Amino acid sequence: MTAVVFDLDGTLVDSEPNYYEAGRRVLAAYGVTGFDWERHTDFIGIGTRETLQALKAEYGIDAPLEELLAGKNRHYLELARATTEVFPEMRLLVERLHADGVPMAVASGSSRAAIEAVLAGTGLSGYFRVLVSAEEVPHGKPEPDVFLEAARRLGADPAECVVVEDAPPGAEAAHAAGMRCVAVPYVPATADAPAFRRAGLLFPGGQSTFRASEAYDFVLGRAGAWG
Repeated sequence: MTAVVFDLDGTLVDSEPNYYEAGRRVLAAYGVTGFDWERHTDFIGIGTRETLQALKAEYGIDAPLEELLAGKNRHYLELARATTEVFPEMRLLVERLHADGVPMAVASGSSRAAIEAVLAGTGLSGYFRVLVSAEEVPHGKPEPDVFLEAARRLGADPAECVVVEDAPPGAEAAHAAGMRCVAVPYVPATADAPAFRRAGLLFPGGQSTFRASEAYDFVLGRAGAWG
């Protein structure tokens, strides 16, 4: 049985601008200025907890990590409920796989509340049998925990799973889990990352070059399956 595990942010939906703004707001509340988009991109693919742990240390923030997490999640949920866009070709892929009965999961570094809010707001929630947040496993990406837990909940052999990812830590986690990977770099400059070079299917131009039909054929292991 083939199963597909999707990352959420930057892969299924263009939520990174909202995550950046949520992070900027929470850091500003503790007197941190100058946190820009370029710095934010350094953490794409890294879980929210791990990101805030690093920023807390970098900026010498005394507040407890849980306080920072709660603040960022609150800001993010406010923004996500207002607007989150699904990448059109990703929606096509999800709809086609669902129509064919392919089991699917979302495995993300976001909180479960954020995952559920985004999927509900974009109309995607009915397509996924399983949701896994990095909060529910011992380690976030690049460790394979979220993907292995998704496979376990789907009742699928990891070797039969395909991961769809936008960031090198996620592609590295897929490789560590023993899963094939479709890589769609959110940040074009990362297309040459070693983790992406190991992907079974790479769209180096990111979402602008991603084609649902090619990814679908790769998932099923045969050319022309989309037709």
